[in-house]
Amino acid sequence: MINVVTMSKIIYKKLGLVNTTELFKKAIQGGYAIPAYNFSNMEQLQAIITACVETNSPVILQVTEGARKYANQLLLRHMAIGAVEMARGMGSGIPVCLHLDHGNSWEVCRSCVDSGFSSVMFDLIKKM
Repeated sequence: MINVVTMSKIIYKKLGLVNTTELFKKAIQGGYAIPAYNFSNMEQLQAIITACVETNSPVILQVTEGARKYANQLLLRHMAIGAVEMARGMGSGIPVCLHLDHGNSWEVCRSCVDSGFSSVMFDLIKKM
């Protein structure tokens, strides 16, 4: 089990996650796409991980601000840890990324990075 120490900043690699830079570089070199799935509950996450393990596919687990509020950012981090451990328990080393999809403020994006998200999208379209 991955040991996560409570602190102000969590390093995503310690959670078993990878970032999109690493994923995209390998995908470009390998000529394949990477699926990105939004999730907000355990059942969705189980289905995503099961399918990605069965197809040996890396995955970007996406969370919207709405899902973040619904499921709680701390719980989402632990769900991502569980997803990594689930994949490993199924005998797979697929890369897993936890991504904030369409964050609309610097504070939300920073909070996600500090809590262990390995990728964020800072969406300024609503600010224009």
